[in-house]
Amino acid sequence: MSAPTGHAPALREPLRMKLGLGLVVAVFLGLVVVVPLAVVIITGFREGIGMWAHAATDPAVVDALELTLLVVLISVPINTFFGLAAAWAVTKHEFRGRGMLVALIDLPFSISPVITGLAFILLFSHSVVAPGLFGGWLIEHDLQVVFAIPGIVLATVFVTFPFVAREVIPAMEARGKDMELAALTLGASGWQTFWRVTLPSVKWAVFHGVVLATARAVGEFGAVSVVSGHRQSVMTATLRIEHLYNESGGHGFTAAFAVSSLLLAIAILTVVAKSLLTRLENRR
Repeated sequence: MSAPTGHAPALREPLRMKLGLGLVVAVFLGLVVVVPLAVVIITGFREGIGMWAHAATDPAVVDALELTLLVVLISVPINTFFGLAAAWAVTKHEFRGRGMLVALIDLPFSISPVITGLAFILLFSHSVVAPGLFGGWLIEHDLQVVFAIPGIVLATVFVTFPFVAREVIPAMEARGKDMELAALTLGASGWQTFWRVTLPSVKWAVFHGVVLATARAVGEFGAVSVVSGHRQSVMTATLRIEHLYNESGGHGFTAAFAVSSLLLAIAILTVVAKSLLTRLENRR
């Protein structure tokens, strides 16, 4: 009779622990994630759907959204290409500096986006008074990088670079080199091996990386804030939100939250897309 009594607390304890940990996580997520996001949505719609639609369709907001879309369409494909190349190099080849390459891939995670923006200004500033490292050449050729769209793209490429590589590298490492070696043994070229063997085997990881990079590019603020110089012509959606929030009067305040709710909807769609991709991957 003593054996069941001795085992009873061990059976009840994990359940209490699970319930307790679940409650702590639920409360934390509610206070830190759910409540702030709910406040954004409520504030954005507090003056009605008409006010929200007016703010979302304002010409300046539409221009900012179009610029954000343009930056995403440029930066994400670039990072997809270089992310695949970096993952291929790291997982399929042995060479000097491999560890350094992995560290450089992770570098944007550890650097403040504001510092990234300042670095690009020090490199590409075309100011006659204080030109950047390449500023003299840019002035001679009448080119502008910072305070223009190229600077926005460069800053976004930098902060979103690790996402595709960091999703693909573990997937390639998990699959090893056996399939590639077999393809090469059968006479396939390097490109044929990549396109027909390697890429199909990690396509879901690529999709995950693209989704995460897109979400990061849409929501980037710090780096693009610095390299844009807060000029009206190069304001992305996040910069436009800040500009609306700082406007005097209640209209700008409400409009800022209205546009924020629009970006929040994009973020939610991104999370849903990533979840769907994960389910499809698990089924396959």
